[in-house]
Parts: sequence; C-alpha cells; structure tokens
Amino acid sequence: MRRESARGSRRAFLKTSAAAATLIATRGLAHAQGSDRIRVGLIGCGSRGTGAAANCAEAAQGIEIHALGDVFAERVQAARQNLEFLGEALQAPDERCFTGFDAFQKVLACDVDLVILTTPPHFRPQHLRAAIEAGKHVFMEKPVAVDPAGVRSVIASSQMAAEKGLAIVAGTQRRHEASYLEAMKRIHDGAIGEIVGGDCHWNQGGLWVVQRQPEWSDMEWQLRNWLYFTWASGDHIVEQHVHNIDVMNWALRATPLRAVGMGGRQVRTGPEYGHIFDHFAIEFEYPGGVWITSTCRQIDNCAGNVSENLVGTRGRSDPSGSISGESPWRYEGQSPNPYTQEHVDLIASIRAGTPLNEGKTIADSTLTAIMGRMSAYTGKEVTWEQALASRLDLTPPHYELKELPVTEVAMPGRTELI
Repeated sequence: MRRESARGSRRAFLKTSAAAATLIATRGLAHAQGSDRIRVGLIGCGSRGTGAAANCAEAAQGIEIHALGDVFAERVQAARQNLEFLGEALQAPDERCFTGFDAFQKVLACDVDLVILTTPPHFRPQHLRAAIEAGKHVFMEKPVAVDPAGVRSVIASSQMAAEKGLAIVAGTQRRHEASYLEAMKRIHDGAIGEIVGGDCHWNQGGLWVVQRQPEWSDMEWQLRNWLYFTWASGDHIVEQHVHNIDVMNWALRATPLRAVGMGGRQVRTGPEYGHIFDHFAIEFEYPGGVWITSTCRQIDNCAGNVSENLVGTRGRSDPSGSISGESPWRYEGQSPNPYTQEHVDLIASIRAGTPLNEGKTIADSTLTAIMGRMSAYTGKEVTWEQALASRLDLTPPHYELKELPVTEVAMPGRTELI
C-alpha cells in the first residue's frame, strides 16, 4: 500500500507532543492572509477531530480552538488534553465543552466563526445544515453523507452557504496536495490526451474495532464502533474509498452515468464487525464511454494498494505526481502537509472574502461511492439519476442511548434497491 501508509492514516493524530510542538513552531510559514482572530468550534472529538483541530491551529496565526462538543464526555476531555500543546490557541474552558446528541447545537451557539465537523458521517448533513443556518464557516470531513437523502441535504446546504457567503472545505486532502494539483493541471491541459479509462483502489488490512461492553446500550456500542454500521459510516467504500473515487471525478470533471458492482463479507463475519462488507469491486461508466474500475478491501494478510491511475490516448498518469507517454513528467516540487494545507486554503479564503465552497463537489463524490455500494448490496445496476432520487434514508429511529437492533447483512439478489 503506497502513499497513505507512508504518510500515515488521516485518522491518526499527532503521535507525540514534541512532533506537535515542531509543527506549531512552523505555523505562519504558509500562513493565511491577515492575522485577525478566528474562533473555531470542534464538533466530534475523536482522533480525527482532534487532529483536524491541530491542523487548523497550525494553518495560520490568530486561530483559537474555542469550543468542543461530542456525544461522549470522555472524548471531549481527551481532546482538550491532547490539544494542550497548542498553548494559548486552545481556549476551551469547561463552560464551552459540551456533551450529548445536542452538543453540536451548543457549540454553534458559542461565539465561533468556523466549525470543524468530524463526527461519524451519518451526522454530517444535519450538522452542516445547522452550521450554515447559524452563519458559520465549515470544515467537514469526508464522506459527507451515508445515503442519498443526506447527499441531497448537503447539496442544499452548500447552495445556502454560497448565498450567504460562507466557506465549506472538505477533508479530501488530495485536492489541496501540491503534487496532485500540478498533475491534474497537466492532465486537464491534455498531457495524456483524452482519458479513455482508469482504475482506483484502497485495498488494505483491517482497521480498529471496538468490542461491546456489557453496560453499553445498542446505540452506544454502534456509535463507539461506528465504522461497522452502514447507517453511521456508509460502509468502507463510502467512508474511506471516497478519496480515490473523488480523484476519478476530479480527473474526468464528471460523475458516473451508472455503476455495476459486487462485494461481500468474507472474513469479517463476527458480530463485532456489525453488518458492513469487507470488499467491493465496482465498474463506473462515465460520459464518453470511459470506464473506471474501483476496488476496496479491508482484509488482513492481503496485498495492499492505495492508488489512482488514468489511461489516455497519449499516455498514462498516476495523478499523485507522475505522467508517462509522449509528455513524461514527475513532480519534484515542495510537498506541504495536505492535511494542514486544506485549512490554510480555507482560512485564506475566509480572510480574503472569497470563501471556498467544496460542498457540491464532495457531495457528488460521496454519492458516487454510495451508488457503488447500492449496486454491490443489491446486485443491480444503479444509474446516477436513480441514486440521486433514491428514497434510501438510513436515519435511525431515535438519537438516544438505548435499543437499536443491527440491520441484517445486505444480500445481493435479495436486498431491495430503493
């Protein structure tokens, strides 16, 4: 597995306070314009949220982590402790630390300018809408929904943000990575000719799993072990592989016409793995007869591959930074940390009064991954129009820490396409 294994998982927080201190010491070298204070609220205090807050504070001068919120109190406290190295940039006293399902509303009610949305993906559409209605700029992790109903909500909220002059930047860091940006510029300028096909992959070993404790309700366990429940994560094709799928949409400047896929649950069959699949293979057809093969797997002791590849009439490209064929090229420039750069770009756009809005783009890529999952779960071909108009809504019947039965594993040929 390349690139991600070398650079580290996006979920991994800064490993040591010394490393974090080094990052903070360099704050301002790639600074956003201006030094006026921006108060930041963090909604979702797991490792990804804590890491995103650190990246944001590193991105520019004048950033203040002002309020924290999560369903679980210990996560809020852990986030505050892990962010102490920020020094004066951390200003989140007890009265601005909130817990419970309504914690996001309490963070938004604080005097914050920007919110970071890093809860499990199911909550993203609800939290985004609330943030935009409250007049806040947003950084939100990918994916931004787990079902078509959520995607439609995100698209509507993104339009509202545009009308209100609010920024939305998504956690698709490849779109802020120098090597990808330069490669994609060359691809769009014709360096590999007309794109005729390609492939993308995220094949790796297993990830974390949280064993159920006797005192936990169904909902509490599913929230703590959220990766393994489609209503919470979207399944790993949506939660993780969306990165690679997004690169394909970016390169082709289009969304697929249709998807035909398969997948299953071959190795991760125990109840601790909820009901999601452990492997997928999808064929996406794009306009112009371009076919993209997409695979993702989370099974130990198998070959790893995290990559994107494009084939054109004049050459080929690994859009992370190389081209072969008639116009060979390899990226040799500087490589700022893309996890920080996305916040640099967000903050710069806010301070310049030209807010970035990536909401529709990441909504489209999220729906692309969802339509692949829908096809694999049902065994049916799924068109873009079907996916966008689908009645599928995975919202649980309640947001309380009580009984919530686990949905059965999808069975192609039997699971209904809604």
